[in-house]
Amino acid sequence: MNRKTLVLPAVIGLLAPVLAACGGSDDGGDAIVVGTTDQFVASKDNTAPLDPAIGYEAGVWNVLRQTVQTLTHIPRGGGEPVPEAARSCEFTDTASQSYRCTLRDGLTFSDGTPVTPEDVKYSIQRVLDIKDESGPVGLLANIDTMETKGTKQIVFHLKTSDATFPYKLATPPAGIVPKDKYPAKAARDGFQVDGSGPYTMKPEVEDDQVVKVVFTRNPEYKGDLKVVNDKVELDLFPDAAAMGKALEDDEIDMMTRTMSPEQAQQMLEQPKEGIELTEMPGLAISYLAFNTEDPAVKDKAVRQAMAQVIDRGSIATGVYGSTAEPLYSLIPSGVTGHTNSFFNKYGDPSVAGAAKTLERAGIDTPVKFTLNYTTDHYGPATASEFKLLAKQLNGSELFDVDVVGTPWSKYRPAQKNGDYAVYGMGWFPDFPDPDNYTAPFLDKNNFLNSPYESVLAQDTLIPQSRRVADRSAASGTFTKIQDIVADDVPVLPVWQGKQYVASRVGLNGVEWAVNASADLQLWELSRS
Repeated sequence: MNRKTLVLPAVIGLLAPVLAACGGSDDGGDAIVVGTTDQFVASKDNTAPLDPAIGYEAGVWNVLRQTVQTLTHIPRGGGEPVPEAARSCEFTDTASQSYRCTLRDGLTFSDGTPVTPEDVKYSIQRVLDIKDESGPVGLLANIDTMETKGTKQIVFHLKTSDATFPYKLATPPAGIVPKDKYPAKAARDGFQVDGSGPYTMKPEVEDDQVVKVVFTRNPEYKGDLKVVNDKVELDLFPDAAAMGKALEDDEIDMMTRTMSPEQAQQMLEQPKEGIELTEMPGLAISYLAFNTEDPAVKDKAVRQAMAQVIDRGSIATGVYGSTAEPLYSLIPSGVTGHTNSFFNKYGDPSVAGAAKTLERAGIDTPVKFTLNYTTDHYGPATASEFKLLAKQLNGSELFDVDVVGTPWSKYRPAQKNGDYAVYGMGWFPDFPDPDNYTAPFLDKNNFLNSPYESVLAQDTLIPQSRRVADRSAASGTFTKIQDIVADDVPVLPVWQGKQYVASRVGLNGVEWAVNASADLQLWELSRS
C-alpha cells in the first residue's frame, strides 16, 4: 500500500504527496489506460459538452486540460501559477488591474499553425460573448478589455482589482483554441477538442455519448509541462463497480473519478496483489444549499437549526469512512483563510439548541421540505448520505423531511430555476484560492443562481480580498466572509473529501497525476 503523508503549509495550494514520482519515460508501447465514471453526453440542451466556453464540470475540464493550453498553470505540487503557453506573465500595476503575458517562441497549434496573441484574445472573447448561463464565463467576466502588442504580448485590463486573475488564466475557459474550429459567438458542437496542449485527442462516440478518449502526445507542444508518455486512453465506465472490476482484470492501469468509499476502504484494509492505493490531498467539498426565497427555508432560523442538528462527523464516517472528514466552513482545511466558523457558532450537534433557535423565531414545527440530491454526479454514496441526513433531521422531531433523487441532466436546470428549497451540491475548486470557495456562492451572478444576497460580502469583502496580492494577508477578510455564511446559512458545508487513486503496480507518476483540486494530469504517468 502506498500511503502518503499530507503536508498542509500556510501557503495556498502547496498540497502534495511527500514521495516524489519515479523517473523514466514511457517506452512508447501500448497506451496507458485510465478509468473514470465521468459521462460526456450530447443532447438538445447541450450540444457542445466539451467546448471550453460551455463545459463547467470537473470531468469536462479533465479532458480539456490535456488538449487546450492556457497562458499559466498551477505547477506540480501546487503554489502560485507559473507561465505555460506564456514565457512570462506579470501584473504591470500595483492595483492588480493590468496583467501582461508574453507568449513562448515557436508556439503552435497541433496542426502547426502559429499561436498569436490575437488567438488568445479571440479564445477568451468567445467565452465572454457566448456567455453560457451554466458555463464558466464568470471566471473571466472581470476582464474589461484585451490589448495585443506585436506578435508576442497580450495585456488584460480588468474592471476591478483581482489578484486571483493568474489562477483564472490557468483554467480551461481561458484555453487557447484555433479560430477555424471554434465559432466566435457559437459553441462548437460535438466532442472534438483542438488546441496547443500536451496531447491531441480523439473521442470514440456511441449514441451521442463518449465511451473513450484517446490522447496522443502532441509533437508540436511547447510549454512548461514535461510529457513522459506517448499515449493515454481515458475509458468511461457506467459506475465505480465496473471500473474497479476493469482494474482487477488488468484492463485499465488506473482508476480515478469516482471511486466509491467502499472501494477505497476495502483497499485500505485488504490490499490486493498487483494494485496500489495512493492517498492524495483533496480540496473537494460537499454542502447543502438553499433557495432562500422558498417559504420553507426563507427564515434563516430554519437554516440555522439545520446547522445545529446535522452531525457532520456521523455522515463523514458513517457514509464515507476514511475518504471524508467533517467540514465547518465553505473554505476547506488546507486552504489559507480556513476557519471553523460553523463549529465556532453552533458547536456540537444539539437538538435542544435547534429547538430554541426555532422557538425564538416563532417557527412552527415540524418544518416540512424535501431534500433533493443528484443520483449520478457525485458518486454512488450520495443516496446513503441523504438518507442519513433525513434520518438526523427527522429524528430531531423538528423537521419533516422527504428525500428525492434526480439525474444530473434534470437536476441542475431545476436547481438553477429555483425548484428546490434544499438541495445537495459538491464543489471541485476552479483554482486553490479561498476566493474560489466564496465568490462563486456569494457574488452577483453566482454559480447557484441563488437569491441570497450579502451586500457586505459582495460590495466590500470580496473586492477587498481581491486587492491583496499576498493571499495569506487576506485571511482576516475571508474569516469575516465565513462568519457571515455561518450566520445567514445560504449554504451549509457538510464534508471535505480525501482523494484516493488505485493503480496497477508498475505505473509511475500516480501521486502527481491528480492534484489537490482533482485536476487530471495524464502527462505525469509512465510505466516502469
